[in-house]
Amino acid sequence: MTQDILSLYELNALVRQTLDEALAESCWIRAELSDVRQNANGHCYLEFVQKDERSGQIIAKARGMIWSQTFGLLKPYFEDSTGQRFGNGIKVLVEVSVQFHELYGYSLTVHNIDPTYTVGDMARRRMEIIRQLEEEGVLTLNKELEMPMLPQRIAVISSATAAGYEDFCNQLENNVYGLAFRTELFAAAMQGAQVEQSILNALHQIYSRIDEFDVVVIIRGGGATSDLSCFDSYMLAAACTQCELPIIVGIGHERDETVLDAVAHTRVKTPTAAAEYLIGRLCDCASRLEILASQIRSGVGNRIAQEFSRLDQLRHRLPSVVVRRLSTEKTRVVMATSELERSSKALLMRQKHQLELLKQRVIDASPERLLERGYSITLHNGKAVKDVSLLSEGDELTTRVWKGEVKSKVTSKK
Repeated sequence: MTQDILSLYELNALVRQTLDEALAESCWIRAELSDVRQNANGHCYLEFVQKDERSGQIIAKARGMIWSQTFGLLKPYFEDSTGQRFGNGIKVLVEVSVQFHELYGYSLTVHNIDPTYTVGDMARRRMEIIRQLEEEGVLTLNKELEMPMLPQRIAVISSATAAGYEDFCNQLENNVYGLAFRTELFAAAMQGAQVEQSILNALHQIYSRIDEFDVVVIIRGGGATSDLSCFDSYMLAAACTQCELPIIVGIGHERDETVLDAVAHTRVKTPTAAAEYLIGRLCDCASRLEILASQIRSGVGNRIAQEFSRLDQLRHRLPSVVVRRLSTEKTRVVMATSELERSSKALLMRQKHQLELLKQRVIDASPERLLERGYSITLHNGKAVKDVSLLSEGDELTTRVWKGEVKSKVTSKK
């Protein structure tokens, strides 16, 4: 019996030996990253997890690490290839070797990564969101809105400190055509975990003032392409599809479009391109107006020439009796004009007399005229005294007569 008893260390050593023999070579595994962190020495420590596809519960977990030299090459390679930040929540295909230490237990050391697997998973997730929006009948709602002919009142969703926002505003303000635009910023995070919620908050603010704007512009400067996955959001996409204003998206990338790009009315590459689109929209409208104005000028000129010609023909066809009638009517018009002038002058004279009478009445009723007649006004604190009951003994009064004022104090009242 004692021969079968092992110490913990001996058991762990046996497990280590068994794993080394069974898994001597590295292998490729599929897993989701969790708890990714990098220490001061550049080593990356993380956990690999696998979740049940239906319940989402974790069914497997393993500690992992990537040595600094490997991580320094692997991380930029992965992020450049996928446009996805190497961090928690993404699914990866990695080459690992199995390690077991008597003290620290089981862990996986990463040697390589296949970014095409993650790209495929991201594309699948993106397509699932787009398919869900399509099934709900909202995918193209924003695209179906009519873009205003003059989109001059612009609600901008961007980071207040982003260079892209500054470029957008400068492009609009300094356009060579002198076109006028009014922009208002609704600040939101354009990278990181707060992107979805902050953009949703900005959209909510715009909805409450929907009549004040023509279009919504969502822009983001260059930045890292690894920050773009935050725009593959169902909640964000659903909110944009149901926006009552056309949405223009320019988030600074040229790779496969995000879900936000797919649902927006118009997608451009950069904030500057968004400004150029709006300027071009107004220029097109101005050009159409110029063409219409030219057509109107030409048409009116031709019509006037035709009518002059027609009138000249009619003039030659008018009988002399019509000419005499015109002369008679002209005389009547002259006489009526003279009578109108005379009547108008008489009416003005009467109204002037009435105004003078009213003026005299106003003068006669003025306080100064009453004082001149011998009346006086008693004031308390600058207001006329009308009710003795409102005064108290000792109150100072001012009695104003025509020429001067008298100061007094209340000693008694009746």
